[in-house]
Amino acid sequence: MNAETPKTNRKEELLSTKVEHVAIDQYDARPVIDAMRGMSFTSRDTARAADIWSMSLEDDDCSTWLTLAGSTSAGGCMHIYRDMVKYGMIDAIVSTGASIIDMDFFEALGFRHYQAKSNVDDRDLRELYIDRIYDTYIDEEELQKCDAVIYEIANMLEPRPYSSREFIHEMGRWLAAGNARKPASLIETAFHEGVPIFCPAFTDSSAGFGLVKHQVERMKAGKPYLTIDSIADFRELTDIKLAAGTTGLFMVGGGVPKNFAQDTVVCA
Repeated sequence: MNAETPKTNRKEELLSTKVEHVAIDQYDARPVIDAMRGMSFTSRDTARAADIWSMSLEDDDCSTWLTLAGSTSAGGCMHIYRDMVKYGMIDAIVSTGASIIDMDFFEALGFRHYQAKSNVDDRDLRELYIDRIYDTYIDEEELQKCDAVIYEIANMLEPRPYSSREFIHEMGRWLAAGNARKPASLIETAFHEGVPIFCPAFTDSSAGFGLVKHQVERMKAGKPYLTIDSIADFRELTDIKLAAGTTGLFMVGGGVPKNFAQDTVVCA
């Protein structure tokens, strides 16, 4: 028997239960939110947050932005964010690189996230090339394929500085050109709807590995290479703030995306 067979079977077993994304357009959540108004603590805060967001959507002069941090995208919420863009609820997105690359673009390539089992040693996961996000698995070999696609896209573009928004827009163009294995990802939907996506920490994701390989090979060949201009990100989002005037933030998690979006007020 091939020595790799038991390992292969074990990996297939661990990556057998896919994470399914919530389809928010399949049911009406308003009665639940309304019930929370009479409760306490975070429940009442959630109802109040829903009211504020509704106000921002009803105000024609308000531009609503989505900020994403954490692992909710891998955990099954990505279609919620996609549908918010699809139905015109979001005008701009500020996200971690992981939410956009390792979660959304990763699945657009046809890969999936999987429900993790609680009794598996992390050393065994490392041997099997399985990455873990809390109770969620990612196939490291598939993640490396994602890195390779980022590398390919970088090689296709003019070697110059790009804001993360520009580069992600080109990723959306690449997906829309028939390369997506999973249609209607957040990146592709944002591309079609003209909604900019900013990742101020863009290389803190699989994109970083692909872009490093792009730069190293270009440097060895004595050729110019592509860079990501984080200052351009700040300037471009501040320009959007100046043009929009009144803005509202739908914040999922905190971190860099939250600070980045709020700092545009000071910069403006």
